[in-house]
Amino acid sequence: MAARRGADGASTLEAGGKGLRTASLGLWGNTVIGLGATAPAYSLAATLGYVVLAVGEKAPAMFLVAFAPMLLVAFAYRELNRAAPDCGTTFTWGTKALGPWVGWMGGWGVAVSAIIVLANVAEISAVYTLRFLGAEGLAENPVLRVGLGVVFIAAMTWVSYRGIKISEQVQNVLVIVQFVVLGLLAVAALYLVLAGDAGPQAVLPEWEWFSPFGVSASALAEAVILCIFIYWGWDACLAVTEETRDSGSTPGRAALLSTVILLLTYVLVAVAVQAYAGFGTTGIGLRNEANADDVLTVLGDPVGGAVAASLLLLTVAVSAAASTQTTILPTARGTLAMAVYGALPQRFARVHPRYRTPSFGTLVMGASAVGFYLVLSVVSQNALQDSIASLGLAVAFYYGITAFSCVWLFRRTLTRSLRDALMRGVFPLVGGVAMIWAFGQSAVDMLDPEYGYTRFGSLGGVFVIGVGMLALGVPLMLLCAVRLRAFFRGETLREDTPVLVPDTGEPPVGGL
Repeated sequence: MAARRGADGASTLEAGGKGLRTASLGLWGNTVIGLGATAPAYSLAATLGYVVLAVGEKAPAMFLVAFAPMLLVAFAYRELNRAAPDCGTTFTWGTKALGPWVGWMGGWGVAVSAIIVLANVAEISAVYTLRFLGAEGLAENPVLRVGLGVVFIAAMTWVSYRGIKISEQVQNVLVIVQFVVLGLLAVAALYLVLAGDAGPQAVLPEWEWFSPFGVSASALAEAVILCIFIYWGWDACLAVTEETRDSGSTPGRAALLSTVILLLTYVLVAVAVQAYAGFGTTGIGLRNEANADDVLTVLGDPVGGAVAASLLLLTVAVSAAASTQTTILPTARGTLAMAVYGALPQRFARVHPRYRTPSFGTLVMGASAVGFYLVLSVVSQNALQDSIASLGLAVAFYYGITAFSCVWLFRRTLTRSLRDALMRGVFPLVGGVAMIWAFGQSAVDMLDPEYGYTRFGSLGGVFVIGVGMLALGVPLMLLCAVRLRAFFRGETLREDTPVLVPDTGEPPVGGL
C-alpha cells in the first residue's frame, strides 16, 4: 500500500508496505542486484593498479583485510533486515537507533555515494564503449564522451523506472558476462604463468602476497578505502528487501553471498594479474603508473590477443552500465522510505501505479547524477577522477552508522545467547570501528594537496569533494527540519515504530 499524509505533514504507513511490487525477487535475483551494483569488472580495472602502487605485491592481502569489516557490517545488515525489513536501510535503522538527525545523515550518505559513482560509471561506460567500437579519438572528445555518458544514465534510469523485474532481467545478463570474462582472464593468465609462457616480466605467486604485515598505517588506510570502493554495492540487496520473497531472510543471505563471491573473484583476479604483469615500472608492469587507471584491458592483448582485448573493453563498459542501473535502484527506494516516514517531501513517496517503482525518486536520482556529472566535467576531468577517490569516505560513513545502529538496537538481547552476542554485538561493533578508522585516517591523508589530481588552496581536492559532499547534507537537513518538524521531533519514526514485513503486512518474527 502507499503512504498517506498524517497530522503535521507527517507520513504514515498503511498495512502492507510502501506500494512496491512485493515478492518479485528470489535469492538469485536479489544477489544479482547486489553483484551488479559493485561493478566487479570496472572496480577491478580502476582500483587494482592503485592498490598495488600503495602496497606493492600485497594487493591480495588488502582485499582480504577490507573484506573483514565488510563481512562484519554485512552481519549487521542481515540482523537488522531480519528484525526490520525496510527499503530505507541505513536511514530507517539509524533513525530508530541513533535518532532522526543521525538517521537523516545516514540516508544522505547513501545518496551522496550514489550520485558520485553514477557520474563516474557513466563516463566509464561511454569511454569504453567508444574504445570497443574502435573510436579511440572520439573517446577523447569531451562533448561526445559526456553526451554519451548522459545517455547511459538516462537509459538506466528508464530501466529502473520500468520495474524491478525488468531490472533483474537486465542485470542477469550484465553480471554473468562480467564474471565469465573475469574468470577466463584469470585462468588464462595463471596458466601462461605456470607454463612459463607469460614472458620475462611474469612472477610466480607467493604466500607473502596474502600477508598484510609490513604496510604503513597510511598505506593500509589508502588501500582499504580503495578496496571498500570495490566491495561497495552489495547492500543494494537490502534496499530491494520489500520486493523480495521471504524479505526477512533472503536479502540478508544475498548480501553475505554477494560479499563472498566478490572476495573469491577479486583475490583470484588480483593474483593472476600480479603474476602475469609483474611489478616492473615499464610495459605492462603494475608499478608503471601509466597502467594504474586500468590494469585489466592492458593485459587483454598479451594474454588473449586482439579478441580478448576487445572483449575486456566491452566487459568494463557493461560492468559500468550495470552499476549505473543498480545504483539508482536502492537510492530511489531510500528516498521513498525517507518520504514515507516524513523526512523528505511527500512527492518522494510517489509510486508508479503500474510499474510499482518509486517514480519521482528514480527520476530525481537520474537528474542529480546528470547534474553532478556535468558540473565536474566542466570543472575538470581531474575533479571527476578525484570524486571517485573520495567515494570511500561516504561509504565508510554510512556503513559505520549501520553497524553501530545494530549494536544499539539489539542491546537488550546481546546477553541472550552467544550467537546474539557475536552477530548483533561484537561483529557489528568491530566492523563499525574499522569503518570509522578508515574514514578518519583517509580523511587526514586526503588533506594533503598532493593527494589526487586537484587542490583547493592548501587542501587536497579529494578531501574537499568527499567531505564537502557529506557536509552539504547538513543545510539540506536543516531545510527539511523547518518544514518536516514531526520527523525531527521523533514522532514519525522511533525505536518502537513497527516496520511490517511487506508480503504479509505483519510484524517480523523476532523483531527489534
